[in-house]
Formats: sequence, structure tokens, C-alpha cells
Amino acid sequence: MNRMNCSGVSLIQKRPQAAAVLTGSDEYPDIYGVVRFYMMKNGTLVYADVEGLPYAGNRCSQEVFGFHIHEGESCTGNDKDKFADAGTHLNKDNCIHPFHTGDMPPLFGNNGRAVSIFLTNRFTVDDVIGKAIIIHGSPDDFTTQPSGNAGEKIACGIIRPVMR
Repeated sequence: MNRMNCSGVSLIQKRPQAAAVLTGSDEYPDIYGVVRFYMMKNGTLVYADVEGLPYAGNRCSQEVFGFHIHEGESCTGNDKDKFADAGTHLNKDNCIHPFHTGDMPPLFGNNGRAVSIFLTNRFTVDDVIGKAIIIHGSPDDFTTQPSGNAGEKIACGIIRPVMR
């Protein structure tokens, strides 16, 4: 077995089956990123690369962000919640939090940038096409129902198929 293919390193150099372009809310206009989705034998590989995240400038600052796929298909909202139409966490199996289909590992910032690569069997690429993906301003506590108390939605994107 080729270890490079097993780890996903060579895979992320290929075209994903789907991707979402993330943009920040009006309050966080510097946030920009791309989340790519690759279907693999044992699940879906998710590769997120985001920049412009809030950064307080010190190593002990808040730089962990909730990261979820939501059930909605729009990054629109209202004055109170700019991404309200993204809805709640995708939850196709009707599980409690943090076992929703759309619950993902948090993003750990590094001077305003975050990169995350993980493998999940919670969803296939087809399950999430058209859905909203959200970055929250606070970390998910993995306890509070129904959404982990992750705070304000600060960035959003819609997962789209990538044409070959």
C-alpha cells in the first residue's frame, strides 16, 4: 500500500468531488476559505483551508472555531443572524449533538489561518451537496444541546459539485 495515498496527501492534489467557498459575514469580511470534499473507500475526506479568522494577537487568545455543515441551502439571513437561513446542523440520522451528521472537528486557528484534514463516515459527498457550511465564532463545547453553544456564525459557504 502506498502510504501517501493512505494518508490523503496525494489525494488533496486532485480535483475534489465537491467544494464550498467560505466568505465572512459583514463583521468578518477578511474571512475567506475553501473546503474540499473527496469520496474515499472508507468515508469522506474533508480538507479545509481558511484565512482571515479573528486573531487577538496572543497565544492564549480565543482561536478555536466551531465548524459544521448545516441543513439549509443558503448563506442569507437577517439583521440578528446574517446566516440564519443556513438552518441548524445537518442531522439526517436524528442524533443528539455532537453526533449530528454535520458536526465536524473544530478549526484551530494559527495567526488567523486554519487548515484541517479529516476523514468521516457521517456523510457522503452526495449527502452534503447544496448544504451550507458554517464557521462559528466560538468553539463547540460538544455538550450543549442542540448546537454546542458555538456562538455567532462568522462565515458561510454552499457545498457545490466540482465539474470534471
